[in-house]
Amino acid sequence: MENGTPASQAAHVDSSLLEAITAFCQREKIAESTFGRLAVNDGKFVSRLRDGSRVTPETWEKVTGYISTRGGKVPAEIDPSALHVMSRDHLNLQSRQAATEAEGEHKASGERDFRFFDNRQKYLLFINTCSEKEKVAERVGRELRHITPTPPALRVFDAGIGDGTVLSRVFREMHCRFPTLPFYISGKEVSLEDVRLTLAKMADRLFEHPSTVLVFTNMYYAEAPWLSPRNENMANKVEWKEVALKGNTAFQFDEQIKSLDDFLVSHWQAKHSPKTGNPIYEKPAVLVIYREDYRFLLDDVIPRKGPQRADFDLVIASQPYRSRMSADFKVEKVVAPLTRALGKGGRLLGIHSYGNDPGLEIVRRVWPGEDPFPTGRHDILNALRNELADESGRYSYSANSDDRAVFSYEMHALPTEIASSIGTSTLFAAWNAAVYVAQIEDDRLNEVMTGRTYLEATQSVLKEYGGLWFNDETYVVVRKDS
Repeated sequence: MENGTPASQAAHVDSSLLEAITAFCQREKIAESTFGRLAVNDGKFVSRLRDGSRVTPETWEKVTGYISTRGGKVPAEIDPSALHVMSRDHLNLQSRQAATEAEGEHKASGERDFRFFDNRQKYLLFINTCSEKEKVAERVGRELRHITPTPPALRVFDAGIGDGTVLSRVFREMHCRFPTLPFYISGKEVSLEDVRLTLAKMADRLFEHPSTVLVFTNMYYAEAPWLSPRNENMANKVEWKEVALKGNTAFQFDEQIKSLDDFLVSHWQAKHSPKTGNPIYEKPAVLVIYREDYRFLLDDVIPRKGPQRADFDLVIASQPYRSRMSADFKVEKVVAPLTRALGKGGRLLGIHSYGNDPGLEIVRRVWPGEDPFPTGRHDILNALRNELADESGRYSYSANSDDRAVFSYEMHALPTEIASSIGTSTLFAAWNAAVYVAQIEDDRLNEVMTGRTYLEATQSVLKEYGGLWFNDETYVVVRKDS
């Protein structure tokens, strides 16, 4: 190891060990959390190392020994004294410097942190040409049959409301099944545009089922069910708006909901994380809506500013994470917090893309060997059991067989159009849907869209299968009553 100050030695140790771990995980195709459990029995070891936790000589030997015995490349021998100066303050300073540099690069490049899955045009084209939202709502409806609500309300949480199509359809079925019960319907959504689209669908729902409290927030998955940021500083900055709608017609409700636009524009802003590129809120916000003429009835249901109880009867987690992330990441950041938000007897329905469909066939004809869905429902549930650890026994887990867990949805197209000459607009819609579901990044799309190979591949698959459809898979987690 080169000479230098203890701090420079520590920085070298930190980077060299992380580089070795990253290279080993990539070679073995395992998640960093899996590496941590196998090497030192700590699934959060690597993330803690990135956050500034120091490494003792014993841990260094365990990690490098694990890598070397499996044929991996390990860092050169180091001075053990350097390990002890890897203080959290020093590495946190490094992290802050790296974040500052990344943010500067983002501002300079403009689209460095852009994610395909957040592209509005592709998203809107997909949801308006494919039937996924309708099929998801139907699948959610099957979970409503197993719910036994308890006072004061039937509680539902939508972990990513999108444009509100799923939520509004589920809302209708809830009213059909439980026409007289008060509803507490909460949802997370960071996108200002999607909140607007969702609110536009709510006036009719509030007219049909007046004993409803709607609660929308832009907080993280680990915060949204409880309406409280984990960061104390942010908790003191929550923008909380309560709206009691006057009148008794859908038109009156809609007019008042539209007037909330100024609040949304001012407080529902998002930015990109300099660390991950993911959209995050600039300031935490909560919007509570109910009918004024039902305020007395809903007094025990309406949330007051501050931390809330979760205890949901149903949590809808439809496409809540990027498909290419590891199972451990998906569970730690999304599925585990949502599971902990369940009340007794509550059910979490997870839904994500499955593949094995014509949509994936299009993608693989352009990028052979592409694997956009590396983790399935079994991986998610296994990782969830590990993450919950001692809490795991409080829940039951259902992966089910493919016949029960997998469902299909399709792209809307006229049969005669597929059978004869396929129009350019249909080809573009099919291509958009295929690469949207597979979450192909824009830089790779730009490379192949300079020619016609991608359209030829799309046309060939549509002809071969007589249309285009996709598969989603589901899993269910239930909190036990006892």
